[in-house]
Amino acid sequence: MSQESPPSPTGGAQTTALAQRNNLPTWADPDWQRFWLIVDQLAWRTLALIPAGEGAPPDFTLSLAVTLSRTGMTHKGGPIQVADGTQVPLRQLSGFLEDVRACSDAGQRVIVALSSAKTDPTIPAIAKTVDGVILCVLLGRMMDAEARATIKLVGASKFLGSVIIRPTEVPALK
Repeated sequence: MSQESPPSPTGGAQTTALAQRNNLPTWADPDWQRFWLIVDQLAWRTLALIPAGEGAPPDFTLSLAVTLSRTGMTHKGGPIQVADGTQVPLRQLSGFLEDVRACSDAGQRVIVALSSAKTDPTIPAIAKTVDGVILCVLLGRMMDAEARATIKLVGASKFLGSVIIRPTEVPALK
């Protein structure tokens, strides 16, 4: 798994290689801690995790969001909310966005898990309302063309970076 950030002020892209997990709880794994510390330095109160395309399990970004939240809570010592935006129907979109905004307005950080922008019309709308988006790539299962299409649907300026996950390293929800 590796995490790529937008180009640094010095001109080079920042990349952090993350090794395979040990038998630690996922949020205690040094790789997840490094990922959290990079994400924590970015400017966001609301952050969406969006898959680059299809090919991942249905709970892919939700499991990533929960793991990232748990890792962040061990660092910050306070709550980091997770919002499941993977299946928000149009009739519930406004209410979902109001709930996320209420948490943010109350000073809480919120990580929003999203599903594929290609298959769900509410996903780009949700992604456009958060402070930043991380593109989540499942190595060998997602196509470059789908990633480019996702970035285009959401808008390149919303993306803070990307993370590449090996299929064997997708954390399980517990």
